[in-house]
Amino acid sequence: MAIKSDKWIERMSKSHEMITPYVEKQVRNGKISYGVSSYGYDIRVSDEYKIFTNVNSSIVDPKKFDAKSFVDFKGDVCIVPPNSFALARSVEYFKIPRNVLTICVGKSTYARCGIIVNVTPFEPEWEGYVTLEISNTTPLPAKIYSNEGLCQVLFFESDEECAISYKDKAGKYQGQVGITLPRMKVS
Repeated sequence: MAIKSDKWIERMSKSHEMITPYVEKQVRNGKISYGVSSYGYDIRVSDEYKIFTNVNSSIVDPKKFDAKSFVDFKGDVCIVPPNSFALARSVEYFKIPRNVLTICVGKSTYARCGIIVNVTPFEPEWEGYVTLEISNTTPLPAKIYSNEGLCQVLFFESDEECAISYKDKAGKYQGQVGITLPRMKVS
């Protein structure tokens, strides 16, 4: 399994719509960078957020998640409360090939401010907008800039195709279009 280069990412994005919209160079100019890099793709956070709140004194239960645990917000800058987190979505829509797995890591600009981005791997043949988990580990409010870079996706191509892809097993987050809260799949 090898990490894929900027040339491969561009080729797959143009011929297979792997990343839409695709930005073919690093955009900087006073922005937190986004677009293709040497061995990855820096994705942008959209202007839609769900900010965690405990006004209802809810218990966080991944099997019975209460959507009232979040406040919806839309704007150019999102303020994540101290020691809290927010969910957001990517600007880009992904279509992962059957023989590819991705790992997504936070950008150093945010990490150096105590902001951690957690995203689970994009499995083979998963597609959708990425739900981004943004944690503010500091005792201070933290700014997140909409439509700028938040994290980097690394693409790994297997030398063998998987027997069952995310699409084959009808994964519960397949084709997600907005910020998607935890789901339980019922057999």
